[in-house]
Amino acid sequence: MKYTLITISLLLSTITHSQSEKEKVETTVTKNKIESHIYFLADDLLKGRQTGTPENKIAASYLANTLRGYGVKPVVQNVLKGSSTESYFQEVKLNYISPVKRLLLAIDGKELKKKVVLKTNKMEFTGKAVYLGYGLENDYKGKNVSEKIVIVRSGAPNVTDTRAAFGLVEQKEQLAKEHGAVAIIELVDTNESIWGFIDHNFNSERMDIAANKSKDEEKGLAYLWVLDENNIQAKAFESKDNLSAKLMMEGEEKKTIISQNVIGMVEGTDPQLKNEFIIYSAHYDHVGIGKPDETGDVIYNGARDNAVGTTTVLSIAENIAKYPTKRSALFILFTGEEKGLLGSKYYVENPVLPLNKMVYCFNSDNGGYNDTSVISVIGLSRTTAAADIKEAATTFGLRAIDDAAPEQNLFERSDNIAFARKGIPAPTFSLGFRSFDGDVTKYYHQPGDEADTLDYDYLLKFFESYVMAGRLIADGPKTPVWISGDKYEASGKALYGN
Repeated sequence: MKYTLITISLLLSTITHSQSEKEKVETTVTKNKIESHIYFLADDLLKGRQTGTPENKIAASYLANTLRGYGVKPVVQNVLKGSSTESYFQEVKLNYISPVKRLLLAIDGKELKKKVVLKTNKMEFTGKAVYLGYGLENDYKGKNVSEKIVIVRSGAPNVTDTRAAFGLVEQKEQLAKEHGAVAIIELVDTNESIWGFIDHNFNSERMDIAANKSKDEEKGLAYLWVLDENNIQAKAFESKDNLSAKLMMEGEEKKTIISQNVIGMVEGTDPQLKNEFIIYSAHYDHVGIGKPDETGDVIYNGARDNAVGTTTVLSIAENIAKYPTKRSALFILFTGEEKGLLGSKYYVENPVLPLNKMVYCFNSDNGGYNDTSVISVIGLSRTTAAADIKEAATTFGLRAIDDAAPEQNLFERSDNIAFARKGIPAPTFSLGFRSFDGDVTKYYHQPGDEADTLDYDYLLKFFESYVMAGRLIADGPKTPVWISGDKYEASGKALYGN
């Protein structure tokens, strides 16, 4: 009987706690607030929030002043005229790069015409090329690629989708640099329709982090994608030991622009746990103005991608400012995600607070949805906070599921990856999808991604679940970590010294 009474008492205590947390969430998260944020951020006025544009800066100002209104503190130190002030803006210096005016690529005397430039370096190269399979670490074993062009297939054995292949670009680039290659030619097996989208996005202006320019130029690496439908070229190159190559690239123009990450914080309430921070993050930029759709619309509004994600961070910022959690909260809204995860890459190399105090990054990024009964959490099962996220979703009538489209390599394609590589547990909270099908892709980077095409009844539950999950993680007795055996577990142990 005594055991039963104790059990009932604990159960009632848990229910009361859950109800209390639920009430806190429902007090601050409302459909009207959600709609107001998304409708503003996805308005034609902001012209698609392209990084570096005046409209992108308007969005940043809106976010900063919204945080200010909630009582979230600025945390970025700015030194002006000898005195230090705090700001919500972390300036990110970027190179704006125009398309190259002259580009020639030939392998074994045959010019490859359908190509795009991912990374540029002024060069005039005539020499040898080496075919290296997928260009991953094992492919370099026993190969001498110093001062040669490396030719690789896009993606990996288990990554065949073209969008997913882009998530491996940085890894392949680093491997090529380490082995002394002068350029990477990546052969992309896709159709003409998808290639047209790639060509539009990469044979136009590009951006990179200005601080990385001198390092990249010293390495002397260029990176190109070449259309290779059905792997015809890959099969031909694979059978040859010696390949000749010619690559000429010149005429690009660069200028420096300044964009902004928007950052604020709320200190935790627990004397010890307040020294641990939970990061709540999303990118607020989108792709701007592009090719017209069938209606003539040229503004890519980015309601799903990523006005929704931005609003998750605003929602939890308002909530935690009103009801602080035991652990401290750091809210980061990134610029430049659509240009290559630039804002988050810059941040982890220039953090406003020590990275080893950041115990979790709860990112939110979205492309679309096709199941309003679930929330898709990319990397859900990879950290010990999975139970908190599942409990939060259940509280509001949804179910949290793991990545339903692993072939898309989504974990590596959003701002969370910059933190994961440093060792910080970092899943991404996304709108519910069971597959990356037409219901998702018809809005992904399209002018039709408008605020009035969203299901706000579903979004209310989605935002409530995010805020609830964030609170449970921030108040939990145990610090969230990577699960044993995760590929980033070792980085986490190195970062935190355990």
